[in-house]
Amino acid sequence: MKMIKPFLTAVLLTGLTIGTLSLRAADTNSPAGTTTTNSIAKPYPLDYCLVSGDKIGGDMGKLVSTNYMGQEIKFCCPDCVKDFRKDPDKYMKKLQEAEKQGKKK
Repeated sequence: MKMIKPFLTAVLLTGLTIGTLSLRAADTNSPAGTTTTNSIAKPYPLDYCLVSGDKIGGDMGKLVSTNYMGQEIKFCCPDCVKDFRKDPDKYMKKLQEAEKQGKKK
């Protein structure tokens, strides 16, 4: 029994470490389907929030940036992330249209 305790302690600590690291890698503020790895994303081409239309870096709150399916997306505030999560396809279409038109705002 004395030999089993250190072994079980080591297994438990390893599991806790792995679980903690995976939680740290997750971004709970990211819209559904986003990744937060250091993978290279296509840069966000607009100077305004895709959801609200407000200028990025304005006084709406903390800027939120995420990677959605290989595309960097910037929001003017955390509330816009919630709206994006409801219908990401709608906003991705808006982004594609803005890119085609060469809009920045």
